[in-house]
Amino acid sequence: MEALTQKKTLVEQAYDALLEAICTGDISAGERLNQDELAERLNVSRQPVNSAIAMLKAQRFVQDTGKRGVVVAPIDQTLFNSIYQFRTAVEPLAVQLAAARMTNEAISLGREIIARGKSHVQSGDHASALQADMDFHSLIYMLSGNIIIADTMNLNWRHLQRAMSEVLSVPGTTLRVWREHDEIFTAMVRSEADHAAKLMREHMEHASPKSLRSARPEDS
Repeated sequence: MEALTQKKTLVEQAYDALLEAICTGDISAGERLNQDELAERLNVSRQPVNSAIAMLKAQRFVQDTGKRGVVVAPIDQTLFNSIYQFRTAVEPLAVQLAAARMTNEAISLGREIIARGKSHVQSGDHASALQADMDFHSLIYMLSGNIIIADTMNLNWRHLQRAMSEVLSVPGTTLRVWREHDEIFTAMVRSEADHAAKLMREHMEHASPKSLRSARPEDS
């Protein structure tokens, strides 16, 4: 983590820095969060760090263990499954809404993201492929025009990123997920909202891993 600069509030910056470190695995599950050390690393006082940790606790990224203090929460299979159940319902709706709001700029951006994702998968850059996956779905949430979908799913994706970061080195990545993304986006470009929603629902059913141990970074 780098020292913070005065752009957002210090609490927001501390939150962003800690969340990024947790989701990318720089701070691992079970690791104790020492407020004094974190404040020194981020070049802030304890107060912004404590406030950021309180926010992360409310969002299930960290937990209070009593004697050991605050630690990074373990990756929770129940939470992971719940997010995928939620996505199966919400993502098709997001696609239906987004299909009516396609612009030339959005089409160009979507196609760029898909091409980037395919390229990263082919080169074996799993971390970048996962980021492209997040970018693809985030574009759909933004285009949906529904701020509840966007805000809720962007936070859920941070939990998913944590889980996927645990298995980035696992071999076997395929282009299947990006072929499905391409089919979904093509239907959206053609304003085939119902068909795009059907494809997204099938995509979610294929994507949901049975367990974190068997998860693949492309399964999203």
